Amino acid sequence: MNSKIPQIAFDWYDEYAHGDIDRRTFVSRLATLAVAGLTANTITAALLPNYAQAEQISFNDPDITASYQNFDSPKGHGTGRGYLVLPSKLEQPAPTVLVIHENRGLNPYIKDVARRLAKKGFIALAPDALFPLGGYPGNDDEGRSMQSSMDKMKIEQDFIASAQFLKQYERGNGKVGAVGFCFGGYICNMIAATIPDTVNAISPFYGTPANDNIVNQVKGPLLLHFAELDKRVNATWPSYEEILKKNKVPYEAYMYSGVNHGFHNDSTARYDEQSAELAWSRTIDFFNHHLTAQNKSV
Repeated sequence: MNSKIPQIAFDWYDEYAHGDIDRRTFVSRLATLAVAGLTANTITAALLPNYAQAEQISFNDPDITASYQNFDSPKGHGTGRGYLVLPSKLEQPAPTVLVIHENRGLNPYIKDVARRLAKKGFIALAPDALFPLGGYPGNDDEGRSMQSSMDKMKIEQDFIASAQFLKQYERGNGKVGAVGFCFGGYICNMIAATIPDTVNAISPFYGTPANDNIVNQVKGPLLLHFAELDKRVNATWPSYEEILKKNKVPYEAYMYSGVNHGFHNDSTARYDEQSAELAWSRTIDFFNHHLTAQNKSV
């Protein structure tokens, strides 16, 4: 069905998901479309998240152990909380990965990403920026509103604190990776600039660069993923790439053809399985290379 949905509907969804238009405007725009026999309700249902589709690794998979972990965040909200997932048969220190959600809190898709990493042998921590307000509320609309109401600088400090927690985590090997999506992609780039000596490998998915006053501090290595149809984020890449080249930052960047912003998120019609699997396999290889104890490189 994805191929039947016109691109303009995906563009409107991007505006809606990033708070540029409200849900009522989004749905009313979709009502003007009538293509290939699809109704506005059908298109809406396809574009909005269905998190039952996003579970690739069950929370009770015997190969993983999941719990919630609090961490200190003195420059943020005082205390942060994240979803911590470990390989169940962890006999020696393992590499750690920070998993950073979109602009709506720790939803089921992001928790599943953390479980996928643990299944591959990593210790994964997925913080919830909404913890100070009670946590992800169970739906994206409310989560988006909650996150937009919060102090962005304190949210950033909470994610910085979570990376520092992983750096010192007793069951970790002292190496930290970070992967994030959309807002989480931005946080990845921000972390790469603010604590470059704490994080050893950063993989933003369709994320905008760190702010101009700190972007020159990025050290990398970076593995960046972009969607060809994501005009908003892609417009920021040429100037960011110029800075990375000028500063000799090690990076690889991939543009995935014919896909939209959010193509890795398997809970909506934006999902593209082929590109998502390719990007994810590249990310796992990237983390394995830079975060294993045998690799001494930063």
